[in-house]
Amino acid sequence: MKITNVVCAPGRTGFYFDDQKAIKSGAVSDGNAYLGEPVTPGFTSIRMPGESISVLIVLEDGQVAWGDCAAVQYSGAGGRDPLFLAKDFIPVIDQYIKPALVGKEADSFRDLTKMMEAIEVEGKKLHTAIRYGVSQAILDAVAKSKHKMMAEVVAEEYGCTVSDEPIPVFTQSGDDRYNNADKMILKGAPILPHALINNVDTKLGRDGSILKEYVCWLRDRILKLRTSEDYMPIFHIDVYGTIGQAFGDDNFVAQADYLAELEEAAKPFHLRIEGPMDAGDREKQMLCLKGLREEVDKRGINVELVADEWCNTLEDVIYFCDNKAGHMAQIKTPDLGGVNNTIEAVLYCKERGFGAYQGGTCNETDRSCQVCVNCAMATKPDQILAKPGMGVDEGFMIVYNEMNRIIALKNAK
Repeated sequence: MKITNVVCAPGRTGFYFDDQKAIKSGAVSDGNAYLGEPVTPGFTSIRMPGESISVLIVLEDGQVAWGDCAAVQYSGAGGRDPLFLAKDFIPVIDQYIKPALVGKEADSFRDLTKMMEAIEVEGKKLHTAIRYGVSQAILDAVAKSKHKMMAEVVAEEYGCTVSDEPIPVFTQSGDDRYNNADKMILKGAPILPHALINNVDTKLGRDGSILKEYVCWLRDRILKLRTSEDYMPIFHIDVYGTIGQAFGDDNFVAQADYLAELEEAAKPFHLRIEGPMDAGDREKQMLCLKGLREEVDKRGINVELVADEWCNTLEDVIYFCDNKAGHMAQIKTPDLGGVNNTIEAVLYCKERGFGAYQGGTCNETDRSCQVCVNCAMATKPDQILAKPGMGVDEGFMIVYNEMNRIIALKNAK
């Protein structure tokens, strides 16, 4: 079935663009805003409303397939592409994507995304957010032309099988890490709470005591609120490099000592720590994560380390996986460009026994998250992020419901 048109519509995301460098440098929050001047290029304030672009592919029978271009909350940080604003990039899609797709048969997701990923402007690939949204629309177009679910198209083209069970969902709290944790517990979230520990002085503590106190509170809160002893969620806390800031990025002994304290505080629950340090570039980050992982494993500390910063592209995920830099990689879906790269990254990690966390950002849309769920149901990562937003309920609902729709339709066939 041929593609007859490509139409763009500007949109909003489920969260904001935040200048991570300014925040990590001590920018003070003022309600839902931040005081101070931005430092990352493109930002006009430290917090800006998130923007998206809906890419709508019109098929010759009148069906419309779509996906949403979106970029991560911390755009322009950690080696990522710059700030993504709709007014700047709709013309790029109209000029380069539309003529490449119109007239093509929507018969192969892999072939069409390969063609799309190869498009360059002034010697550079298109912005990751563009490739992300266009690939979603392509997947939906192929699914609609074949009268299949998107998950079935992924399974068919990559030699997988669609899961019979939901993928464990990881919920994120944002700064409201106490009230939102209650929501997670009440809804039985399998993995929680993210917690947004992005400042040493106010959220980690120079000696780590603030985060340790929070872990103890979270443990006790679950034990109090859970309705069954079978509810044993995994603790997954993103510390945005603050442990390295407090104890030294390459001081693996001191970091491991602290992780051992957190492991004890979390018991009887299992603990994952994302982004323990931010070493400033990919090579240093890989070496630091590898070194800390070796120290943790040698000492039998039962804490999993999750790679995030500087592990952005498919090539980065492969590099961190091959070097065992941590125990798990966050495959941050918008950073990888096309969702075809997310699919390949998950499968690569699984084949090599490295944890695969199909993540993303709070700064996505309902549509991008639905498409990501379809990819996850075919590739079966260890966990998938509830997104978009930081309100817990909305993101959990979107991801959980899409998974169960896929299962129900699969069982009905």
